[in-house]
Amino acid sequence: MKRFCLSVIVLFITTTIVIAQTTPVTVFESGKEGHKSYRIPAIVALKNGTLLAFAEGRVNNAGDFGDINIVLKRSTDGGKTWTNLQTIVDYDQQQAGNPAPVVDPTDPLYPQGRVFLFYNTGNNHEGEVRKGKGLREVWYKTSTDGGITWSEAVNITTQTHRPKQPATNAAYNFSEDWRSYANTPGHAMQFTTGVYKGRIFVAANHSSGEPLAHFEDYKAHGFYTDDHGKTFQLSETVDRVGGNEAMATQISGDRLMMNIRNQKGDVRARLIAISHDGGAKWDSVYFDNNLPDPVCQGSIVTLGKKKGKYIVAFCNAADTKSRDNLTLRISYDDGFTWAKSMVIDATGKRDNAAYSDIVPLPKKQIGILYEKDNYASIIFTVVKWN
Repeated sequence: MKRFCLSVIVLFITTTIVIAQTTPVTVFESGKEGHKSYRIPAIVALKNGTLLAFAEGRVNNAGDFGDINIVLKRSTDGGKTWTNLQTIVDYDQQQAGNPAPVVDPTDPLYPQGRVFLFYNTGNNHEGEVRKGKGLREVWYKTSTDGGITWSEAVNITTQTHRPKQPATNAAYNFSEDWRSYANTPGHAMQFTTGVYKGRIFVAANHSSGEPLAHFEDYKAHGFYTDDHGKTFQLSETVDRVGGNEAMATQISGDRLMMNIRNQKGDVRARLIAISHDGGAKWDSVYFDNNLPDPVCQGSIVTLGKKKGKYIVAFCNAADTKSRDNLTLRISYDDGFTWAKSMVIDATGKRDNAAYSDIVPLPKKQIGILYEKDNYASIIFTVVKWN
């Protein structure tokens, strides 16, 4: 297999345009509805237009570990109003997080479609898990009624994770030494056409072995199912140290593009991995220096197809120093160049706009669910991209 590990700069003209944007609506507000803080937004749209917005509900504080639930709100009017908060996963006093929803309309057993919610649980702080003192597990739940009710949780850790066997848990008998582990923060994806139609792919990352300086023990990977959640396969690990939070989308030629956070921070741009076999292996790995990043999460989604190539949207805090300048970009050539750039939220303040997720809406609009004002709230806004 031929692999490229390059840092690529493509010179082209990017058009920054004034956008028609709705008034932002607060979906989750810290300190309300039973949680001190809300973080890590994820959003999907159902066939009937209902929006499902997920987040981590952090009960006692804003920290990444502790009593953390996965919560949901629904909107049936395009995001103008939202239901009361619903708790989907409550892992007692420990952590449940990284909600990664995806809608599967291709399973003949569920002709109305089924929503998958992938997530992780953990029994210790990330730093301690990196030292081998704890375990992160991988689960999913499903809903067949548009997110109103949910199935019992299914543990898929043995298929999607490769930890060493903990002394107290004989279920995990692997020779590898993956430690920290996380799904994509934001939606998972499904191939809608082509050879891999129906495949659900969940971007992820893990640390391997003892902690290394500059987070070089981290690498990105993914896992996927071709039988609607009955079995799962692991992808190849992306061959670049520091690969962390990631999200994937379909592009032309039955390919998959995974857009990755560079936790190492030596290059303040997004790391890209391309697969020609549905996310099983990676053919090229490079930095897209046209996507500046402050070492944060970003979101990517396919909007449609034009002249044989996919239209792709990407959203992140487009700044090399601060989580600010939330910017939506549009590509008409599979995400390799970015023809349009739309600033969604920029104040010049640190942590003004951080994690986000994006969802295609009717009439060439995109919904953006993102963290605002030093994580005080998660808000939703709609922009017209074309």
